[in-house]
Amino acid sequence: MPANKTNTAYGSPGAMVQQAVGLFATHMQRNGTLARLTGAMPKGTAGATATLRKQTTQHLPIVRCQDLGKGKGDEVTFHLLNPIGAKPIMGSKYAEGRGTGLSYSEDKLRVNQARFPVDLGNVMSTIRSPVDFRAVGRPAAQTLMDRYVDQSLLVHMAGARGYHNNIEWCVPTDADPDFGEIMVNPVQAPTKNRHYIADGAGIIPFAVNAGEIDLATTDQLKMGVIDAIRSTMEQIALPPPAIKIDGDVMADEEPLRVLLVSPAQYSAFATDPNFRSFQASALARAQQAKMHPLFLGSAGIWNNILLLKMPKPIRFYAGDTIKYCASYTSDLESSCVVPAGFGTNFAVDRAILLGGQAVAEAFAASEHSSIPFFWSEEKLDHGDKVELLIGAIRGVSKIRFEVDTGDTGKQFTDYGAVAIDTAVPIIGARQ
Repeated sequence: MPANKTNTAYGSPGAMVQQAVGLFATHMQRNGTLARLTGAMPKGTAGATATLRKQTTQHLPIVRCQDLGKGKGDEVTFHLLNPIGAKPIMGSKYAEGRGTGLSYSEDKLRVNQARFPVDLGNVMSTIRSPVDFRAVGRPAAQTLMDRYVDQSLLVHMAGARGYHNNIEWCVPTDADPDFGEIMVNPVQAPTKNRHYIADGAGIIPFAVNAGEIDLATTDQLKMGVIDAIRSTMEQIALPPPAIKIDGDVMADEEPLRVLLVSPAQYSAFATDPNFRSFQASALARAQQAKMHPLFLGSAGIWNNILLLKMPKPIRFYAGDTIKYCASYTSDLESSCVVPAGFGTNFAVDRAILLGGQAVAEAFAASEHSSIPFFWSEEKLDHGDKVELLIGAIRGVSKIRFEVDTGDTGKQFTDYGAVAIDTAVPIIGARQ
């Protein structure tokens, strides 16, 4: 009888590595919105230079580093070469000693281990149940990990978890005592120069009135708001760099930014009679970008902004706290609340405008598998019970620098993410 070359015995080291590779590959190839927004992390000093040189065309919102390993610590430092401004020295005027100084800013993120154990039952549950728990256990664990990864990315991008909450959320609200540990790195409210609210048919910098966010229930996401976002980004100093998607031949001629909107915000915008033409624009762009999936499905393009529906809303109900930064020169956070007048029919949802290098995601290699993802399967109680566990060693942080903007001085700046809060109609009370 020929040897079975494809079978790996339970408990062997090879099983752990082979399954972990499969889990990591499956995670990296998942076809969700956030998975399509991932680019490469520049490294070292060359990366700092490349950040400035290529910021308008070469970066995607999520940058990733997989260089951490045994003995390299649990922290990643990344750098930004600050933009410089100067006028030329003309003719034969003396130039020596009049060089413009260079400076850089840095930020850091940590990684930590996240694990999901799944109970696969016992001998008697296997006999009694028509379901093969061991067969369905791994996909179920994979789903939990993918959900956690996507939601932690979304929360860091938004600078808030919000208070929409149901069984689909792996990341709890900030009222949960484990919230900080689950998020690994601090969730930072948007910097003052990256935080806006809807105001009729436009947007204005985030504003507070008598301790409440200065929003009316009619300040919803409409076409005029999208126009105002585009206009504002073209006028402010150092806006988030435009993104470049692999294969998009129009990336240099028609640079894009991505606007992640909640399902409720998307529905409000989709009621516009011209929305089908926005979707047609996205499909036409897809044909010029080798049918990249980011342009397909519910995507729409308006005024060089690619609208995508986020997986879960970042939502604040009446009476909920919203954190914001009151100063350009500090990242100290203040708080306001959603007006009680929003009642149970309206809430505040956060849209997120993304450019290059909005958040960084770092992975470290597990000693179990030598890659970021790992799994194990353990028999308990003398072999009667079985438990499966999937784990990952990773961390996420919004990329923030203290940027020298020139005439306006140094400002704390979320490099590639802008928050836009709008009112949305909701169905019933909080979930």
